[in-house]
Amino acid sequence: MFKPFARAALAASLIVLIAGCNSQQADSGSATAPAVAAGPDAAIRKSVELLKQGDIAGLMQNAMPPAEFEKTKAEWTKDANEKPITDADRQKFAATMEKLTAPDAEQKLFAEIEPQLKAFDAQYQQQIPMYVAMGSSYLQGVVQQNKDMTEDAKQQAITAINALGAWVQKTRFTDPESVKKVLAIASKTARDINLKTLDEARALNFDQSMQKARIAFLGVKNALDVYGFSVDKTLDSVKPEVVSNDGKTAKVKIAYTLFDQPLSTETEMVNVDGRWYGKQAIEKLKEKSAEPAAPPAADTPPVSSQG
Repeated sequence: MFKPFARAALAASLIVLIAGCNSQQADSGSATAPAVAAGPDAAIRKSVELLKQGDIAGLMQNAMPPAEFEKTKAEWTKDANEKPITDADRQKFAATMEKLTAPDAEQKLFAEIEPQLKAFDAQYQQQIPMYVAMGSSYLQGVVQQNKDMTEDAKQQAITAINALGAWVQKTRFTDPESVKKVLAIASKTARDINLKTLDEARALNFDQSMQKARIAFLGVKNALDVYGFSVDKTLDSVKPEVVSNDGKTAKVKIAYTLFDQPLSTETEMVNVDGRWYGKQAIEKLKEKSAEPAAPPAADTPPVSSQG
């Protein structure tokens, strides 16, 4: 159970950077409709607003031109079912959802994992500073080797890594009362998602999937709150400032606070048909469009001609 905690924490710590660099939204009266000709700073403020609401569909809609978004929606079910599911996958999913949604699930799950919590405290709690130091050193090395980042960007990323490491080091994730609260959140989230089988999940269309994603995202936010990581507080601290804007391209500095540590990053944006998007996102969409279509998989072996 501790690996998901770490992944969730790391993902949440990067939310602001993602909001600034990859999900450039345009301001509008509607939560999900992209607006025309709003400034790039307003675009980023809108992305933060959508993320805070858990509006994943809105983020996707505003992060790509309308035609690309409609294409994504149309191909959603096909892409989601690209990898076949096995009976083992089905059984694991059904068993997990049954556990999470059963009557008194919170109490039953805690009784099941309580011995593991005690064992973890006894064996590994004292070693957490060492693990944090190793993990931080590895991540900092990855940052330093990144040739696409400026020196200032690298320093900001390292500061964020250190802030995250300090939070992990001081937080006792195995605290029984905290674990009970997180299990209650997980159980409520599973009940609200209301999916009993993996086949049922795979059959969801785009809009249905986004509704479920919103429930899951808000559940993760609530769980992190239990351990003193307020995603909303971090998002509320975001302050975008336009550094340059010639009407076609813009550079925006984004200041924010992570665990009371002031940080900033810069992102480049482009104006496409009167709407602002992340430059990197648009470039990746162009690269994807330029790629040759993959040949369809053969259902049967080719038949050799004879005679």
